[in-house]
Amino acid sequence: KTACVGKSVLDLPALTSQWVPELRRRGQSSYASAIDNCLWDILGKTVGLPVYRILGAYRNRVLAYASSQHHATIEQFVQEVQKCQAEGFKAYKIHPPSPRGGHDYKLDIEVCRAVRKAAGDDFILLHDPVGVYTREEAIKVGRAVQELDFVAYEDPIPTTDVEGLVDLCRALDVPIHIGEFIFSIYDYAEYIRRGALDVVRLIVDNIGGITGGMKVAHTAECFGLECAPHNWGEVFDHAVHFHLELAMPNNVWFEMTVPQGT
Repeated sequence: KTACVGKSVLDLPALTSQWVPELRRRGQSSYASAIDNCLWDILGKTVGLPVYRILGAYRNRVLAYASSQHHATIEQFVQEVQKCQAEGFKAYKIHPPSPRGGHDYKLDIEVCRAVRKAAGDDFILLHDPVGVYTREEAIKVGRAVQELDFVAYEDPIPTTDVEGLVDLCRALDVPIHIGEFIFSIYDYAEYIRRGALDVVRLIVDNIGGITGGMKVAHTAECFGLECAPHNWGEVFDHAVHFHLELAMPNNVWFEMTVPQGT
């Protein structure tokens, strides 16, 4: 409250930017990110326009993919992808099981194979183990999803393993999606310069809200890279990232959590 009272939403960068070294060295403040989102909302209501129109609309719709929960069994994934197809989704992302709180890369491969068989050869599939694999496991799973014609392989290993990500990007043809666990706009440059990702992801909470999200999207665009924001979560998460995606020339997908409403 003390940062915002008496200020104008037009001074948004001055209120939420973390460019100064004292702030930049610590990583992005989630509070500043939340304030940024609210200021854009206030501005939109004031001028009577949706936020994406103020940002500079590129489109008015985005292709959605269904994004799964971490189900326990292969059968649950098979049933869900079939349900999503019946509902009209054109694509489905697997968040694989977490048996006993861990992971089993061999089980994950079986899930991917079963989902591909159930969904058919023409249905679009993505895979996101949320950074749990070792480098060796990531290569094995990556080769499997590549053979199964998946279009995305997200966070196969921890984001902090930049060298490992560089090796994966070189070794695999399936696009590697990275960025969900990057916590400042100023940390993306190394990943892009070194080829540690093929598609840039982001969460606005981590990088300065809508303002930071658009900065990352524009940076990716300048390097000829797609930007695919993370939308997994509640309605507010979906809404904020959706406005970003409508303003991004280099976005393809809208991630929709299923079951819807969770």
